[in-house]
Formats: sequence, structure tokens, C-alpha cells
Amino acid sequence: MINTAIGRFRIIGFIEGISYLILLGIAMPLKYYLDAPATVKVVGLLHGWLFLLYILALAHVAFKKRWSILKVIGAFIASLIPFGNFVLDVRLKKEQ
Repeated sequence: MINTAIGRFRIIGFIEGISYLILLGIAMPLKYYLDAPATVKVVGLLHGWLFLLYILALAHVAFKKRWSILKVIGAFIASLIPFGNFVLDVRLKKEQ
């Protein structure tokens, strides 16, 4: 799975999706309800780096597999929606 561009993209997307859910579901409530802003700083920084890695992996797979611009935009939008990466992963698994 890690030997292909799509496989690497799926793994990065999965990890980035988990970090997004942790940011939204754990770190943000801790910041606002328990006055712990440091959690958002740490998780947000990690998620930011993973998001950049996701964009780089998306560009790599888009060029390697000659994806259409609509498919690239769809994969980008999936990263902005909670659980979107996991829905995209199911579709990519069929393609792989």
C-alpha cells in the first residue's frame, strides 16, 4: 500500500483526518470549556503540518495519476469536512 502514490496519499489522509477530528472534538472543547489553550496550539500545529503533507501528497498523486481538476478539488474539499477524508479513502481504495 505504501509503495504507490495513492497508497501513501490514503495513509496521510487517514492520519490527517484523525488529527482534524482530535482538533475539533478534543482540543477545541478543552480550550473553551476547561480554559486549556495549549492543547489547540499543540494539536493545531501537528494538524497544520499534516495538512501540508496532505496537500503535497495530493499534488503528487494528481500529477502521477493525471487526475482531473475536479477530482483534485474534491479531494481538497474532503480534507476540510470532518470525516471527509474517510469517505474519500473508501473511494480511493476502490481505485487502487
